[in-house]
Amino acid sequence: MKRTSSSRTKQIIAFVIALLVPLAVGGIGSLVTISEIPNWYTTIAKPNLNPPNWLFGPVWTLLYVLMGISLFLIWRQHRARHKAYIVFAVQLLLNLAWSVVFFGFHQLWLAFIVIVALALAIVVTIKAFLPLSRAAALLLAPYLAWVIFASSLNLSIAILN
Repeated sequence: MKRTSSSRTKQIIAFVIALLVPLAVGGIGSLVTISEIPNWYTTIAKPNLNPPNWLFGPVWTLLYVLMGISLFLIWRQHRARHKAYIVFAVQLLLNLAWSVVFFGFHQLWLAFIVIVALALAIVVTIKAFLPLSRAAALLLAPYLAWVIFASSLNLSIAILN
């Protein structure tokens, strides 16, 4: 079946929206984070494995793009996807909450609880996406890996401070 120009346009619009959703959440989170990097964050003790500050922006941007592509692949499915949307939204809200709790409120232990909940929510999202699109689920694997790493950093920072 040949796609019409209108169909392609709708797919492009859907793709752009799917990308913008996680990127917008990341942008909102960065509003809290960016101002704290040169101030509060530089003053706290961090573990030796802590990456340089300049690395976080590009890594998170890539992860948000992967999330957006993953969301787009789910959006394209014609099967039931209501649960998939809900769990995706929950993990995205936890992602934002972590930035606010860690960088905005400087609550290191509460942030650790939030990031552990985030990691679990990503696992649930991957499980919800898998029956709908294996590729969509796999695109979230780097995100899960990074959040697990970030959890260990968060825990180390909480212990050190």
